[in-house]
Amino acid sequence: MLTKKIDYHKDLGNGLVVQHMQPEDVQQLEALQRIVFPTLADDELIKAKHYLRHLELFPEGQLVVKDRDKVIAMTTTMRSKFDFSNYHHTFKETIAGGWLTNHDPEGDWLYGLDIGVHPDYRGLGLARILYRARHEIAKALGLKGQVTVGMMNGYGAVQGKMTGEQYYQKLIEGKIQDPTLSAQMKIGFEPIALIADYLNDPACGNYGVLIKIDINKTI
Repeated sequence: MLTKKIDYHKDLGNGLVVQHMQPEDVQQLEALQRIVFPTLADDELIKAKHYLRHLELFPEGQLVVKDRDKVIAMTTTMRSKFDFSNYHHTFKETIAGGWLTNHDPEGDWLYGLDIGVHPDYRGLGLARILYRARHEIAKALGLKGQVTVGMMNGYGAVQGKMTGEQYYQKLIEGKIQDPTLSAQMKIGFEPIALIADYLNDPACGNYGVLIKIDINKTI
């Protein structure tokens, strides 16, 4: 099946643009990974060599926000025939050690592997802009929507007081707010299931939460 050609580029004003990743961005992207995910295990960080491979496999799904020539935000995605009845998986196996070889050109869901914004540019709504861009690309490709695994980034600070399962239950009941997942749910993502040992990151106690948003929803 031929991949539909999509050229995504939007001017956000003040010198900021959201666009497809380019080969010249990969070194900045590797550095940005370390800034955005400071507690993530090194072997789960995406490196410059990986980004170049992503551009070969699925260029339509790789997005950055730039402040002129500076990469300040990014997201990595792939297409997937996701099985919601058999949902347990890990970040490392999904991203195939960084190489994105699990990308399925005929997958009917856009799987978001990460999204990150440089600390100096947080509070500008750039994450939501990237989620919206992903949704527009998924719609253009005729996909069912977006699926991803959100990090319980507030859990690490309280894991001595409650289990991950208790934290997750309080989160979906609206009794606590999580810095990452609450924002994703506010956008419109629906929590599906808690996944233990999704990745190696003490900030979230290695937990992830499977979330999805159907294509007919507005971000």
